[in-house]
Amino acid sequence: MLLGCIGDDFTGSSDLANTLVKGGMKVTQYCGVPHGDARPDVEAGVVALKTRSLPTAEAVEQSLAALEWLEQQGCRQFLFKYCSTFDSTPAGNIGPVADALADRLGASKVIVCPVFPATGRTLYQGHLFVEDRLLNESGMANHPLTPMTDPDIRRWLARQTKGTVGHVAYRDVVKGPASIGEALTREEAAGRRLIVVDALDDTDLIAIGAAAADLPLVTGGSGIATGLPENFRSRGLIAEGPDSWRGVKGPAVVLSGSCSRATREQVERYRTDHPSFEITANAVMRGGTDADRVLDWVKGHGNAAPLIYSSADPGTVGAAQTLYGAEVLARAIEDLFASLAGRLAAAGFGRIVSAGGETSGAVVRGLGLEELQIGPEIDPGVPAMCATGRNLAVALKSGNFGEPDFFAKAVNALGANT
Repeated sequence: MLLGCIGDDFTGSSDLANTLVKGGMKVTQYCGVPHGDARPDVEAGVVALKTRSLPTAEAVEQSLAALEWLEQQGCRQFLFKYCSTFDSTPAGNIGPVADALADRLGASKVIVCPVFPATGRTLYQGHLFVEDRLLNESGMANHPLTPMTDPDIRRWLARQTKGTVGHVAYRDVVKGPASIGEALTREEAAGRRLIVVDALDDTDLIAIGAAAADLPLVTGGSGIATGLPENFRSRGLIAEGPDSWRGVKGPAVVLSGSCSRATREQVERYRTDHPSFEITANAVMRGGTDADRVLDWVKGHGNAAPLIYSSADPGTVGAAQTLYGAEVLARAIEDLFASLAGRLAAAGFGRIVSAGGETSGAVVRGLGLEELQIGPEIDPGVPAMCATGRNLAVALKSGNFGEPDFFAKAVNALGANT
């Protein structure tokens, strides 16, 4: 294994795996820290964790365990992947995990670049944009678990890390890899280990990747991996070969737990011509909805790729959180989706589409997934995936990703052979 990656949620990890596959690497995504050794043909391993909203100490512990396993596989470089909207609280977990990984690896300069131009995430003068809006004006300020109220990533990260935060401005990035490398070294000399690096497009990310060729640790959104495969290819380390991914036959179902603008639009589009079942906070908390009842409904619409969703608007979500408690409510809904996913697989549903990072983590838990092979891209950042050794294909979508017709495309993609 050449590149060892640690993701802080399951959708973001599949996003990263998708980027690396497009770069020509043979990639496997692991759901949690594996127990045995990786297959010898794996060039990039992505250990998907669910640490984004865990207590900081637990997130650090799990991330270090993933790092230890990846080191045992012989990885030459490591990547810590987080969301391209830098989802975190003022206490973490991005800064504390990055600090812990850097300490373990002895890394004295670490790139921080939550950029993914294909989905409109860019960074300029240290400020994160979503399309033409600053991060805090994009809807992320209303995120139920990690509200992002400050677009200055330098300032936000400084609240999470034990050191000072550096910055490589766009005027250095646009000059290419040598200029980026010199700027990183200047920041390192000034005692700044975590260094925010501006980027506006894929050309910038390729240049940053080239500048990072000899760094032990890189951090960022999936876009930061755009330029990394070429470093290994130029050294003759990547074995080019055909993709062996295959789709799955069988009934399909869509599970949506994200409340993002993009997902709510996707829900509205899909439910116009597919059966749909809404899971409300009141129904879950008062015992009116459980996995068995939803499964019975799904079975009655099994041939129509039905939708089960809990994707309310921010006002409704906020009122429910006030009534029941944000963490209690989130855990109850996640547990329902986890239980439902396991029952759906047992009932023969071979294609499962999941929307939302926390929801997808619950779905992965309920399905008991361990290892995923990466297939074709459905929309930017979202690949089709197949569970190793099982007749089961999944798509795990970040809440903000995907075109309005994503769900229909995903259902079809999971059944297609390439």
